[in-house]
This record gives sequence, structure tokens and C-alpha cells, in this order.
Amino acid sequence: FLSFLSFLVFLFFGIFLSKSFFLIQINDAEIIHFGYSYLSICTIFSFGIFGQMTFERLLQSTGKTFYTMITQGTGAIINIILDPLLIFGLWGFPQMGVAGAAAATVIGQIVACLMAIYLNIKKNTEIHLQIKGFRPKGKTIMSIYKVGVPSILMMSIGSVMTYGLNKILLMFSSTATAVFGVYFRLQSFIFMPIFGLNNGMVPIVAYNYGSKNKGRLIKTVKLSILYAIIIMVLGFIVFQTLPNQLLAIFNASEEMEAIGIPALRTISISFIFAGYSIISTSVFQALGDGLLSLIISAARQLVVILPVAYLFAVSLGLHFVWLAFPISEIITVILCTLFLRRIYNNKIKLLNE
Repeated sequence: FLSFLSFLVFLFFGIFLSKSFFLIQINDAEIIHFGYSYLSICTIFSFGIFGQMTFERLLQSTGKTFYTMITQGTGAIINIILDPLLIFGLWGFPQMGVAGAAAATVIGQIVACLMAIYLNIKKNTEIHLQIKGFRPKGKTIMSIYKVGVPSILMMSIGSVMTYGLNKILLMFSSTATAVFGVYFRLQSFIFMPIFGLNNGMVPIVAYNYGSKNKGRLIKTVKLSILYAIIIMVLGFIVFQTLPNQLLAIFNASEEMEAIGIPALRTISISFIFAGYSIISTSVFQALGDGLLSLIISAARQLVVILPVAYLFAVSLGLHFVWLAFPISEIITVILCTLFLRRIYNNKIKLLNE
């Protein structure tokens, strides 16, 4: 029900406000046209992503994470396959350009949503879904948002950061913002395994905290941090050694390569620190300290990145803007370590006592 209401908000935005979103950022008619085409499709048909997330969380709540891997993987593969077909009009598909990329995205989301619904009906025997007799209750809705609002704000902070950084990069050229968009596409392949690791770690940490199993809780956190760092170091190596090949995936021009190669190498330095920070913020949420996660996200994406990026932009130039990412992650690591020590002393250390 709440996901449906959220979809209606996005539907309204897509129909009436998506073009204004670009008009307040840039005057380039071509970028506004392409941006509007992509954003309007993704928001108007966002019922797919809302349904997918809702029904996947139901599967996760009963421990059936294998099925969520199937739905997420299927949606991503469909997106990847349809992208070139709909963008360039291959194999008899219509040539839709940027709109084709958006269409591929929402089709993948809708298919994943339908799969998640089917798997809940057939495999998730602990939960029985039915519309008959459903009545929204204010108390239940408030309790859901009490837990969800910190996560909503954390995700919103990321959008604000992206908006602000795009404004800063447009001081130089639209190509610089395109490089930033390409980076976001590429980094999702590095961060996706970390978020999957989080999905498995959070319930284990929470359950063992509830059962006062201090040893298993600490072991889970340590192993999660270790695996996250290993994954991120591998991502760092890929970005350092293969930036040309990564940009070639997006048919990068010479100008984009000139900006993108040093950008990918500089930003990827932050990967070394990001794995530790991501796991730490998830530990805070698992132990009921979501406010600490919110503080970390705000510090990383607003308090540090945007001011540092702007100062470097006006004083040192475009190539130094990308340094805001590793600087932000280093500061985040310090904050996470301080908060982890506080959590350990106030909660974990006292479990056996």
C-alpha cells in the first residue's frame, strides 16, 4: 500500500515536474530533451521498481535471499540485453536512443517485480498475501516510517549529492557530467556485491545481538569488513588498470577519455576505504542506531564531498574535483571507527555481562 502511494508521487513527478528538474540545472536543449525522455519514462513506469523492492523484501524477511538473487539478477540481465537493442535498434527492435535505455530499465524492473510476486505466492509459504479485508492503520504506518525514514533520508542525500555535483561539473562542460554518469553506471558493478553482503550480514548481526551471542556477532562483522575490503580492492585494481576499456563500453569520445581516465583512477581510490564504511553503517542499523548511519551518509555525501568539490573546482580545476571522493571516504572511515568503538563499548561489550 505504501509502495503504491510512493509510486503515485513519482508518477506525478514524471508527468508534471521531470522537465523542470533539468531546466533548473542547465540551458542545453539537447541535454534537457534526453534527460526528460529518460527520467519521465523511469518515473511514470516506476511501479515496477516499487513492486520489485516490496516483494523482494518479503522474501528476504523469511530468509529466502536466494530467490531475491534470481529476481535481481534477471532484471539486471534483461536491462543489459535490451539496452543496445532499444538504443540502437538492433535485430528489428525500434531505435529509441536515450528513451530506449529508460525502456530497457523499466522492462527489467517490471519483469523482476512479476517474478518476485510469483515467488512469494509459490515459495514464501510463511506469508500469505491477500487484498480482501485489508485496511490501512495509522499506527502501523507510523511504525513503518519510524524505521524507514532514516533510510529514506540516506537515499535522498545521495540524490542531493548527485544534483549538487552535476551543478559543479557543469561549470566546466557537459562532458564532465557525462563522465560522472558513466562512473555511476560502472561503480554499481563494484558496489552491488557489497550491498548483497549487507543483506546477509544485517539479520545475522541483529539476531545474534538479540540472543546475546557476542562472539558470533563480532566474527560476522569482521568477516564482512574483510570480504568488503577485498571486493573493493579488486574494483580499485580494475579501475586503475582498465579505464580506457571501461569508457569504451560507452563509446567515449576523445574529450570524454581525456576527462574520464584520470577521473576513474582518482575516484577509485575511495573504493579502498568505502567497503569498511558501508559495512559499518549497516552494523549501526542492525543494532538499532540508524541515526549514526544517517550522520555518516550526510557527512560523506553533503558535508564533505560537495564543499570540497566546489573549492577544488574554483581554485584548482576539473581534475582535482574528483579528489573529493577519496577525501570524503577517509573522513568517513574515521567517523565510522569512532562510532564503532562507541557501539562496542555501549552495547556489544556488555552482552556477556
